[in-house]
Amino acid sequence: MSLAQILIIGSNRTIMETIERLINKNGIWEATIAFTNDEALRELNSTNFKLVLLGAGIEKETQLIETLSQLYPALPVVTHYGGGSGLLYAEIYQVLMPG
Repeated sequence: MSLAQILIIGSNRTIMETIERLINKNGIWEATIAFTNDEALRELNSTNFKLVLLGAGIEKETQLIETLSQLYPALPVVTHYGGGSGLLYAEIYQVLMPG
C-alpha cells in the first residue's frame, strides 16, 4: 500500500515540522513541506500529491489558491488554522476518506 502524499505549505518552520511529524506518524500518509509558493509549485510538478494543506503565513495565499485551482483542478486544497492533531487528522480524513 502506497502512502498518500500530502504537501503542506507554510512559513513557520517549527509549525510546519510539527505538522509534518504528525502527518507522517499516521502511517498511511507522507508529508512534504514547502516554505514558499515557488517551492510548492516545484514540489507539485515532481510528486503526485493527494492533498495540499495550507498553513499560516503564506505569501499571496489567494493568488496561490487560484494558481493551484488552475493548474491542478482535481487536487483538494485545505486551509489548516491550527487546533492540534485531532483537527488536523479530521481535515485530512474528510478529504482523503470521504463517506
